[in-house]
Amino acid sequence: MATPIERVAATPAALAFIGELRQRHGPLMFFQSGGCCDGSAPMCYPEGEFKVSDTDVCLGSLDGAPFYMGREQFGYWEHTQLIIDVVAGNGGMFSLDNGTGRRFLTRSRLFTDEECALLREQPLTRSA
Repeated sequence: MATPIERVAATPAALAFIGELRQRHGPLMFFQSGGCCDGSAPMCYPEGEFKVSDTDVCLGSLDGAPFYMGREQFGYWEHTQLIIDVVAGNGGMFSLDNGTGRRFLTRSRLFTDEECALLREQPLTRSA
């Protein structure tokens, strides 16, 4: 079997920031905001604090922190890999990065045709 394609990945800076937040808050989880109050920012929560629904999908995990997105929004993003980075700024109102002077940011790249073919064989799940 081929190596699984990551639907979500993190930059080294984001992984270091996740480690800092985990030290302060314990296990974490992410949800890709769909554009309401905090735009389309990746939101970081203590694990279990944000209630995922039956219409949410797990794209993978970032250093053990599951990363979710609404199924409808995933329909727009399914051909892209989300690359979570960290930049200077204010995080989302409800996200653990708020007040740190840094925030998570979603970058993306289109999957290649070969990666898309492999992804069709990788089922989405509701949990990491």
